[in-house]
Amino acid sequence: MVDAAKLSALSDALIEEGAFCVDVADAEAGTQRETPIFGEPGQDLDVAFGLNRVIALFAPKADLPEALERALTAAGFSTTSDYKITEVAEQDWLKLTQSQFDPIHVSARLWIVPSWHAIPDPAAINIILDPGLAFGTGAHPTTRLCLDWLDRHTSRGCSVIDYGCGSGILAIAAVKMGAASATGVDVDSQAIRASRDNAKANKVDNIGFYLPDDAPSGIYDLVLANILTNPLRMLAPILANATRQGGRIVLSGILEKQAQDVMNIYDQWFDLNPPVFEEGWSCLSGHRR
Repeated sequence: MVDAAKLSALSDALIEEGAFCVDVADAEAGTQRETPIFGEPGQDLDVAFGLNRVIALFAPKADLPEALERALTAAGFSTTSDYKITEVAEQDWLKLTQSQFDPIHVSARLWIVPSWHAIPDPAAINIILDPGLAFGTGAHPTTRLCLDWLDRHTSRGCSVIDYGCGSGILAIAAVKMGAASATGVDVDSQAIRASRDNAKANKVDNIGFYLPDDAPSGIYDLVLANILTNPLRMLAPILANATRQGGRIVLSGILEKQAQDVMNIYDQWFDLNPPVFEEGWSCLSGHRR
């Protein structure tokens, strides 16, 4: 177990001694002392765990006792510090990773299918999507809530914009369900690259993905934003102005307990429907007045 003050020094020392990678996890995860470090923008959270479990991966033939003693000494630990050496069996890691992801049946006519799987229902709307660095595979409740809404409400020929597009899954789904065009916007350049790759894999042409400064201005029939509550608060005027009069908005990424707070902000522009909940998350929708 390593405290936060020595964590960086030990990680650097292990890499210096030949570790391929160093993984850090909360040593108190699963207990009441577990430390949250990921949150929404504006939250004041710790940036490191108080007590850390460190795992380093070395080559099979590495002289581990000697390498670990040098790393511990360099980081200011006693060479008698407690550690354990475990051999990692050779495996087909790609196959093992892929086995964790199966097709997701979102609705009667919509499937999310990893590229290595056969299409379960060729007659359905199938979105080919592999897990990657950008959020949105259909597995998270917030994404499923939005996909379910799109399945029931997408109007043929409508224009769509998705703020915080992540993997591009919502924009791609909207076009496959009949939208005339879709625009995706995200602050993460990796998300833009992933979205473009996913659109290409799904043979969707009438769609574009942009960083905020490059995004085209316009007013849309449908505005989607599956982000988090704090960004939704800040983006409220922008999202409202992007929705045409009589157009619709769909908001998700909102904890169930935060739904009313977000509704209080958006009801100055929108007639909102009752929120829909799943696994502690909520989805809001409404019409622009």
